[in-house]
Amino acid sequence: MDLPVIVLDVNETISDLSALAPAFEAEGVPSSLAQARFAATLRDGFALMITGDTRSFTDVARAVLVGLLSQTDTLHRRADDATDAILTAFAELPPHDDIADGIAALASAGHRIVTLSNGSASNAQALLERAGVAHSIERCIGVEDTSMWKPHPEAYLRGLEIIRIAPGDAVLTAVHPWDLHGARRAGLRTAYVDRNGTPWPGAFTPADFTVHTLVDLPALLA
Repeated sequence: MDLPVIVLDVNETISDLSALAPAFEAEGVPSSLAQARFAATLRDGFALMITGDTRSFTDVARAVLVGLLSQTDTLHRRADDATDAILTAFAELPPHDDIADGIAALASAGHRIVTLSNGSASNAQALLERAGVAHSIERCIGVEDTSMWKPHPEAYLRGLEIIRIAPGDAVLTAVHPWDLHGARRAGLRTAYVDRNGTPWPGAFTPADFTVHTLVDLPALLA
């Protein structure tokens, strides 16, 4: 049996969102807004997608961030200017510590690897270049390619059509249970990267595999 294609999520799975905290603090707002901003961006992006009005991740993130910052009394400057600075920092986030070794291990084991993101393919490519593993990635697939946000099943199916892979031959690998649940609904197998020991939400279909770091995944798929 051929090895499955690894379909990697990008935001938080590859990128380390905790590194965004200093950008928020530099603008005079609590670093906790970084996670709130990400959750609100997903919420609004999902709502737009469900109602047939898919937007880019950056457009949704900007609207959310301006709204959040405008309600903050401690902001050092105009919300629009602070938003520009924070989004620049978001586009320059580093990878998690396990990413370079994990992707290298998957590639060495013979897996084809692609990324599938609600963000842009160019941002994913830049992140992989910072991680030093862009050469191991066959293709970066963004929302501009699928015209659909995950976790809608069509987002996964359209992404797989681009690389001509059947759902059963792919393993969606991510830190988000909602993403993994959507992939399962589309017929993919799933791998949960649980770096923080977060309990799996009981409402979602369990992942096929669970690892603490990406480095652990090749052994489970062998």
